Amino acid sequence: MSNGSSIITEFLLLAFADTRELQLLHFGLFLGIYLAALLGNGLIITAIACDHHLHTPMYFFLLNLSLLDLGSISTTLPKAMANSLWDSRAISHSGCAAQVILFVFFITAEYFLLTVMAYDCYVAICKPLHYGTLLGSRACAHMAAAAWGSGFLTALLHTANTFSLPLCHGNAVDQFFCEIPQILKLSCSDAYLREVGLIVLSVCLAFGCFVFIVVSYVQIFRAVLRIPSEQGRHKVFSTCLPHLAVVSLFLSTAMFAHLKPPSVSSTTLNLFVAVLYSVVPPAMNPLIYSMRNQELKEAVWKLMTQFCPEAVKCPPSSACDS
Repeated sequence: MSNGSSIITEFLLLAFADTRELQLLHFGLFLGIYLAALLGNGLIITAIACDHHLHTPMYFFLLNLSLLDLGSISTTLPKAMANSLWDSRAISHSGCAAQVILFVFFITAEYFLLTVMAYDCYVAICKPLHYGTLLGSRACAHMAAAAWGSGFLTALLHTANTFSLPLCHGNAVDQFFCEIPQILKLSCSDAYLREVGLIVLSVCLAFGCFVFIVVSYVQIFRAVLRIPSEQGRHKVFSTCLPHLAVVSLFLSTAMFAHLKPPSVSSTTLNLFVAVLYSVVPPAMNPLIYSMRNQELKEAVWKLMTQFCPEAVKCPPSSACDS
């Protein structure tokens, strides 16, 4: 099978369970998570788009983040749910390639966007007088486009390189979705070192973004500590802590998934960790951003009362006042 890449027409994904009852349980659980992610991110996107009070750089980037979250969770979870429901493990070669390019695209673009959002927080708190100049509408559009474009270019390079390798170690992918490290395990060619080189380059770039985020928040916390009033500090924390929580969730789950020692690796743990970094952040991000953001909660409440005026009986006092 030296030319295995042209012979393999489908891959076999890792199943969550062998018994029918557990498969249906996983389907129901993932369906609930997926619907929650769709509802939460969909409400944020619609509320920001419809409320002109939220047409600011911070909410523009948040809208983009919600779009990326919807894309990333929709790349992996529907196929996993379908396989659990129909007791199947198969995914076509083209479907696997589509999963790889879309997942890498959305995850990479989201990380770059979180870096841009850290810069937004830094300018808003440390350089408020220059905020309108540094983060005008054109600058925000360029930064968002750079995040999306960088994610697409990275995904294209990784996917093209990965699926150009000959595969001769079977077609069983040791994950519930097509993941580059698991596909590389099927390669029988030294050419996989090219992909390893690309991964190392991506890690270096990701580390640079991480350093930028850390330095930005060091400056932010130094500025916050100089604010004399407790109310002012609370307002600043309400603005930036959700972003810091999202970054922490995103990085901690991804780093644990890919940097954990081989000695603690197992099939069950790998599945659990993959769910942590690919499913949990897109579902949790809307909740994290809406918990401490009164403007966003009020916009979402107005949206809900417009579409379902009889379904919501007890609005927040701030929403009633508005």
